[in-house]
Amino acid sequence: MSNKEEDLHTEEILFDESSEQDADLFEHFRFTVDPGQQPLRIDKFLMNHRQNATRNKISNACRAGNVWVNGIPVKQNYRVKPHDEIAVLLARPPRSQVIVPQEIPLDIIFEDDDVLVINKPPGLVVHPGHGNWDGTLINGIAYHYEKQNLTSDLERIGLVHRIDKDTSGLLVLAKNEYSLSFLAKQFFEKTTKREYKALVWGRMDAAEGSIEGYLARNPGNRLQMKLYKEEETPEAVEFGKYSLTHWKLLEDLRFFSFISCRLETGRTHQIRAHFKSLGQPIFNDERYGGDEIIKGENLPKYKTFVENLKKNLPRQALHAESLGFQHPTTMEQMHFEVALPDDISKTLDKIRNYLNGNISS
Repeated sequence: MSNKEEDLHTEEILFDESSEQDADLFEHFRFTVDPGQQPLRIDKFLMNHRQNATRNKISNACRAGNVWVNGIPVKQNYRVKPHDEIAVLLARPPRSQVIVPQEIPLDIIFEDDDVLVINKPPGLVVHPGHGNWDGTLINGIAYHYEKQNLTSDLERIGLVHRIDKDTSGLLVLAKNEYSLSFLAKQFFEKTTKREYKALVWGRMDAAEGSIEGYLARNPGNRLQMKLYKEEETPEAVEFGKYSLTHWKLLEDLRFFSFISCRLETGRTHQIRAHFKSLGQPIFNDERYGGDEIIKGENLPKYKTFVENLKKNLPRQALHAESLGFQHPTTMEQMHFEVALPDDISKTLDKIRNYLNGNISS
């Protein structure tokens, strides 16, 4: 097992498969061409040198810009030369388990021959993994494809990125190998556009801002990610993954803030860990301490009010509201947006009512 596969396996144990995370592009292999190599198209060269490589897969990888020579993406008609350094980067490898089709309601926002955009409800795990081997979104997608009699060159369901089990909102999936490679490259190169809405504890100290640093597992709690600043922990560059979130205040709710977040990177638990680092975790985010009363009044009625909010919203108040990407075949810039789910919108109304003196709602 490669180091990358070991890291992925460890992450699946520590974090459920629904963790907010982009599908990494990673090197399937890298090698240097022999000094005596005669000029040869790279697609033919790869077919000769890689077991189980098919012309279709190689063509799709080249079209998506995932075959690199000397650090530059090349097309399939590129002719390899002596001493060329070739690297192939693809979406993460398929899991070994079989995905069982299961009838699960899907809120399909858009679908064509190449992509599928889903509005995921809270409470639904995205992908089978540790502790959740069925009943996931991917099992429902497999059933949807089975009903369509969909034939695809995909070896697995084309998951490009993930959001947490208890986060609601938009996901895009690929329906063929080329689309998977094309979309994965966009997420890898951070050219997608994603915006989240969140309710966090406390008042923000500005109208907008950014949070950046390196995310790594929290040594004090291996189920959490922790933000490390390079200036405070220089070695964070080595052991963490760079992350950047831009936020904007939408509504000051005295003890809470309703904000929008625009992601430049998509790391595991990125938004959740970023606002935890400010001491302002997402409301009712149990893993990051947002289920505790962080700000407010030391009054019995306030404590009761917060407990009622948590009953109304029994999950972290985080919603993937919008998603933008370039379509794999039409090259059109696609943009999708879904409204806040009822549990978050009703929670906002309850907070507004409380602040206006009406605590009965």
